[in-house]
Amino acid sequence: MRLGETVTFGGSGLDRAGHLRETAGDLWPQAGVILLWKGRVLLDGAGRLVRLAADHPLAGTAATAIFLGEPETPVFAQDISSWVPEAEIAPGGFMDTQVQAHPALPADWGFHELRAVMAALTPREAELAATARALIEWHRIHGFCASCGAKSVAILAGWQRSCPDCGAQHFPRTDPVVIMLITRDNRLLLGRNENWPEGMYSLLAGFIEPGETVEAAVRREVFEESGVRVGKVDYLTSQPWPFPASLMLGCRGEALTEEITIDPAELQEALWVTREDLLSAFAGTHPKIKPSRKGAIAQFIMQHWLSDTLD
Repeated sequence: MRLGETVTFGGSGLDRAGHLRETAGDLWPQAGVILLWKGRVLLDGAGRLVRLAADHPLAGTAATAIFLGEPETPVFAQDISSWVPEAEIAPGGFMDTQVQAHPALPADWGFHELRAVMAALTPREAELAATARALIEWHRIHGFCASCGAKSVAILAGWQRSCPDCGAQHFPRTDPVVIMLITRDNRLLLGRNENWPEGMYSLLAGFIEPGETVEAAVRREVFEESGVRVGKVDYLTSQPWPFPASLMLGCRGEALTEEITIDPAELQEALWVTREDLLSAFAGTHPKIKPSRKGAIAQFIMQHWLSDTLD
């Protein structure tokens, strides 16, 4: 798919400078530092990703930061989730647009839920934010060695964890997920989860299982969730999805059957939608269907299907 890397979180061409990770601490004085608090990213009043100077009081030190790369100047990410605000916002549900302010920062700056702002970031900002969020979450839940249970330590500027007891080395993990544009003639298969906002429908998706190909995962997931059999499967594009750390593999599949039998544990509803209905949904005029989240690969693929630019 020629336009595939224009999806949110993809295609900025970030130089991750892996060869500098072992000595990344030497780059700290010239670095820009991205701050995250409980998974939220710091944006300025204009909605831009903030890069603090390394000597800013909130920037911390290179020892606790993650080196993201060297696009123009070195960029690190620092997690300040240990900070407890006097007035802390509560989680805001599916589309959390709340902003957490910090007293040491300008009044119009704040920490935003990445899902709520991802479509407004530049490609470079989006890739940096996604990488930082995924790595910080990986460190949060992988603090102990999976081999012996001892506490591990971060090395290589945050790109590896090492066990001082048994010597095991651990690396950031990415979970592969297939997300499928399943078509039959002029129609597209959509589904909805009961936890989504009213009227929101999206492409079917699911995790790839061990020992499974991408194509097999597409066919299995579609059949399990909707009862629809799928024949030919083609790869389209991918999207890093840092919630917490998945790689969405966008595929196109041709339905061999059309009768729908949903798995209620997976979907609240599934239905076939014509191009005309989907156009109406994107225009906001459909009486039932609302499109998936802006910035997500599902909406990206559906838009290109409508405009015949999937190739």
